[in-house]
Amino acid sequence: MIYRPLVRALITSAALAAGAVLAGCNSDQISLANNAKANQPVPPKLIADMTAKDMDLQSPMLVRIFKQEAELEIWKQDRTGRFALLKTYPICRWSGDLGPKVKEGDRQAPEGFYSISPAQMNPQSSFYLSFNTGYPNAFDKALGRTGSQLMVHGDCSSRGCYAMTDEQIAEIYSLGRESFFGGQRAFQLQAYPFKMTPVNMAKHRNNPNMP
Repeated sequence: MIYRPLVRALITSAALAAGAVLAGCNSDQISLANNAKANQPVPPKLIADMTAKDMDLQSPMLVRIFKQEAELEIWKQDRTGRFALLKTYPICRWSGDLGPKVKEGDRQAPEGFYSISPAQMNPQSSFYLSFNTGYPNAFDKALGRTGSQLMVHGDCSSRGCYAMTDEQIAEIYSLGRESFFGGQRAFQLQAYPFKMTPVNMAKHRNNPNMP
């Protein structure tokens, strides 16, 4: 009888400790989806498109951006392991010109290859929802480029970012969230000045950024 309170306390402590461990394991999931905007489900039509293309909801994804065409593409891995185009979104606004971002305040949207982790997803964004591109990456830093808080976000307003409509960023955010929940540690963002076709390469051959 004398030991029952002690045993009960030990059991309670163990349960609390286990809960803390589980909370730690799921911290990315909690931070990714901590409000109604960030918790929106992937639209049924998009899920149907994935099914038709032999893709799983939580399979890895890839994002490609083309400035000149003002398009953002979502690619998903299908069940054969290959990536295929799922959906193309028109970019609402991007700022600057063709070419990379060079310095803080130039209002230039970045170009390059960036890795997006769960920590870069912002469910509390003042631009509805957003994710940080990760600019400057190691290559940008090696060239002395500067800048911060370069996002893909909603609200259709850009000062160096890629701006989508709120509805679009809600879909894109939900797709990234589900890929992270499926185990993807980071998805790649590829930002190009234009689609690298022979015609476009010839058209822009005299652009100072071509080298």
